[in-house]
Amino acid sequence: MYSKKYLIVITLTMIFLLLILSGCAGRQAAPEEIAETDPVQIIIACTIGPIEAGIVGLLGDEFEKRTGIRVRHVGAGTGEAIRIAQSGAVDLVMLHAKELEEKFVADGYGTQRYDLMYNDFVIMGPADDPAGIKGETSAAETFRKIAEAQALFISRGDRSGTHVKETEIWEQAGLKPEGDWYRVFERGAEGNTATLKYADEQNAYTIIDRATYLRLRDEIASEILVERDEILLNFFTVIPVDPQKFPDAKHTEAMKFIEWLTSAEGQSIIKEFGVGQFGAPLFFPNSPAGREL
Repeated sequence: MYSKKYLIVITLTMIFLLLILSGCAGRQAAPEEIAETDPVQIIIACTIGPIEAGIVGLLGDEFEKRTGIRVRHVGAGTGEAIRIAQSGAVDLVMLHAKELEEKFVADGYGTQRYDLMYNDFVIMGPADDPAGIKGETSAAETFRKIAEAQALFISRGDRSGTHVKETEIWEQAGLKPEGDWYRVFERGAEGNTATLKYADEQNAYTIIDRATYLRLRDEIASEILVERDEILLNFFTVIPVDPQKFPDAKHTEAMKFIEWLTSAEGQSIIKEFGVGQFGAPLFFPNSPAGREL
């Protein structure tokens, strides 16, 4: 008989394929079908940015080389990744929205948050900068200027970690954005790559992670106009699902992966990722071992 997790994953796969065929897919990738004869493997639901950057695949491959445990991933915005985990379809999650992560643990779906890595968000826009935000040091003040100018702003609007951060900044600014100038990207759930390309096409402002900008900077005209405010920091954690709630979860293997990710070896891979290709790291190590590197 198939396990409950197997049936859930197959169901999700069929749904994802139907969405893709209909042009309405809201995730970066669907989980692969898991055959019972395959090597031992774990499944991680992960926010889309690190998957698009390539670091999730690299870390999974390196872990498999060392342990023989295969890592599969499902890409989705943080809110959707949490919903997938709450269905019992995965063994762990990688997220970047602290409030949602803490609720996930408090509600009994995950056991503990483990610090993994970080990068930062940047506020981007057209070179002519109609709202006059370039050089601003406060993200909240930047958003106020965009709202006052009613300059076109593109939001992912999908409860992803990026959207959660955007919402946090609007709240800090004391504003609720609305009007024709504030546009929710209808394909925002596809991730930051699609969102930044759309904002660039529309000569609009948006908030995006720096890793996405570095990967796309030769393809777009949009520029980084505001950066380095503390609120723009973007922290990623990993959380194993709670085996008491999900007995089919491969908790032992998931913990081995987390222990390796947060070790000096895993953190060193994170530290060097992107340096050769982009001249700068895309992420920075943030586990206790990584902070000592």
